[in-house]
Amino acid sequence: MRLSNATLCLVSFFVFSLLQRPAFAAKKSYVVYLGGHSHGLESAPIDLDAVTESHCEFLGTFLGSRDYAREAIFYSYTRHINGFAANLEDEVAAEISRHPKVVSLFLNKGRKLHTTRSWEFLGLEQNGVVPSNSIWNKSRYGEDTIIGNLDTGVWPESKSFSDDGYGPIPSKWKGICQNDKDAGFHCNRKLIGARYFNKGYAAIVGKLNSSFDTPRDKEGHGTHTLSTAGGNLVANASVFGFGKGTAKGGSPRARVAAYKVCYPPVAGDECFDADILAAFDVAIHDGVDVLSVSLGGDPTTFFNDSVAIGSFHAIKHGIAVICSAGNSGPADSTVSNIAPWQITVGASTMDREFPSIVVLGNNMRYKGQSLSDKVLPYKFFPVISAADAKAANASIENASLCQAGAIDPKKATGKILVCLRGQNARVDKGQQAALAGAVGMILANDILTGNEIIADAHVLPASHINYTDGLAVFFYINSTKNPTAYITSATTQIGTKPAPFMAAFSSKGPNTITPEILKPDITAPGVSVIAAYTEAEGPTNEDFDKRRVKFNSVSGTSMSCPHVSGIVGLLKTLYPNWSPAAIKSAIMTSATTWDNQQEPILNASNIKAGPFSYGAGHIQPNLAMDPGLVYDLAATDYLNFLCSLGYNETLISKFSQNPYKCPKPISLANFNYPSITIPNLVGSITVTRTVKTVGSPGTYRAQVQRPIGISVYVKPKKLKFKKVGEEKTFSVTLKVNKAHAVKEYVSGQLIWSDHEHYVRSPIVVKPVFIA
Repeated sequence: MRLSNATLCLVSFFVFSLLQRPAFAAKKSYVVYLGGHSHGLESAPIDLDAVTESHCEFLGTFLGSRDYAREAIFYSYTRHINGFAANLEDEVAAEISRHPKVVSLFLNKGRKLHTTRSWEFLGLEQNGVVPSNSIWNKSRYGEDTIIGNLDTGVWPESKSFSDDGYGPIPSKWKGICQNDKDAGFHCNRKLIGARYFNKGYAAIVGKLNSSFDTPRDKEGHGTHTLSTAGGNLVANASVFGFGKGTAKGGSPRARVAAYKVCYPPVAGDECFDADILAAFDVAIHDGVDVLSVSLGGDPTTFFNDSVAIGSFHAIKHGIAVICSAGNSGPADSTVSNIAPWQITVGASTMDREFPSIVVLGNNMRYKGQSLSDKVLPYKFFPVISAADAKAANASIENASLCQAGAIDPKKATGKILVCLRGQNARVDKGQQAALAGAVGMILANDILTGNEIIADAHVLPASHINYTDGLAVFFYINSTKNPTAYITSATTQIGTKPAPFMAAFSSKGPNTITPEILKPDITAPGVSVIAAYTEAEGPTNEDFDKRRVKFNSVSGTSMSCPHVSGIVGLLKTLYPNWSPAAIKSAIMTSATTWDNQQEPILNASNIKAGPFSYGAGHIQPNLAMDPGLVYDLAATDYLNFLCSLGYNETLISKFSQNPYKCPKPISLANFNYPSITIPNLVGSITVTRTVKTVGSPGTYRAQVQRPIGISVYVKPKKLKFKKVGEEKTFSVTLKVNKAHAVKEYVSGQLIWSDHEHYVRSPIVVKPVFIA
């Protein structure tokens, strides 16, 4: 067959390429961020093509030709985010990073993925009845607000996304249903859009087969989070009959859209920066009102953080972005998604449990939790610690944790095995116990996880108990000649106390990038949350689990994040002109730091929690819709924030795509955040804040709960508002009282009240003593 001229040219191109480029040069995938675009909101296809060409031309100056550039670029961000993702040699990447047009250049790194009862616990309904003063009634259940979700996709067949009773799709929607490679995937008037982004993932793992080219959720995480934020009311939802009730999202009448950016993990990472930025760019264009982002990585500088960059471009267009705080607790300084323009959410419990009682042969009973659908015969069985059942070639540590291959079946068969929590998945421990012939499993917490016990759909009869009870079980085994035990079947229990308390896994502050910004901002239910799930995998997401469920119980800040996203959707419906900052302020200043026993919220070790665990506190949706005052911020305020951190004006101008000049003087302490955090207070400091009335005119008076060893002075002590939208500025002076101060973070609060509203801001201070 004769070669065409085009083919000959292509062959010549590849020969020339081989001659010109060293074959051994290793390439990595990078994101080159150039800031914002100037072509406006309504960009024509020709404008987008011109942007792509400009990226090829720019990269071509480093690679030698546009053809090389086209070969290297796998994403061109053309709509709102200006930049591209490309496979580059390290030396070329370093050269590009020095170009004056470049805001930042960073590796295409991976990030990790971080309910029938929770809405009643949050006060939106009472005994299945929605009160007239519920935010659900006031906001028409979030009707026609559009919530987008960056996650593992969606299972479109779930009833949570049925469009029965929905009218036409909102006219502002510009998104698509990207089902060209998956004809069985369908969107509708509820699930109005779905897209997938996998080129960044492919740049890491290699060429993908066609099964990756679909927005379908094969993992379950994305379906769970999206339905928590905006799923329909679905009656008789449960997990194996547990937690039976009506499943619903925070904004159950919202329209939803799925942006698939997460795939099977590679070295623990599922979601890659290049895909995340592409999804943000398109979601802004599509017309979402709210973006829920239950993923994150290690904190890094804002211009090297794809979620921070994407979030900033979103809030510039009035889109609120809610992010998970991470699951790296209970250690301090682990919180991720720390940009001030994001709403960052920690995780806490609700007042529902799934108790399964561990009964020992000495008649001692210990309440654990489980969602296992397997039941033991009613009799006592021999019980053995996993360490005592270790295989000959296994370490005691691996055996204690019930790791794969570490348990000797000859020792475990017919017995209840006691495994220690940690390292491998909780449900995997149960599988290893079952493979070793155990009839049941008791999962005991370690000291770090304390009292945090989680209900999982184990594959054998099992109960998860807390640290103290675990010690008692181990003591019984070690001090008894023939120890025995029994595990009762799980039940559903409502109204448990205390609740909430902070989940041990919930990542904590202080903020490691800008400690002057308190993170997380808020906490919400994130433990044993029941919501819709994929039917492509079992409830444990393990290969051995052949069961399938329509709803599943999952825990993590990934679950608390969409609770807040759903509430933001309600507030967006109520107040479409409120800025994302005003919505965040309303949520933070109306939060509570008390549990359902009217005691301070605790952590999983039964110790009083603080702002680095829960931010402003536990979310209270009904109060958030009438906050009285808000601390508002515009995009320019965030640019001033970056200026106060030392970013130069040229870089900030590219970021915002508008001319920018740093105001002088400028102080990070005066950034108008709804909390006040001073990480290194020497002597005294005076900070200013501005509040805007969004309720009835009135007079607000300041109340202060002082941090230990810190004097607090507010000036003026009274703010009188005559009309809605009026703003007032006040100052707060914080002074170290050396006689009583301690050398660690202490907290208090400032409350502005007109006797109807209580606008509460945390005050967090770390005194520094100079000899």
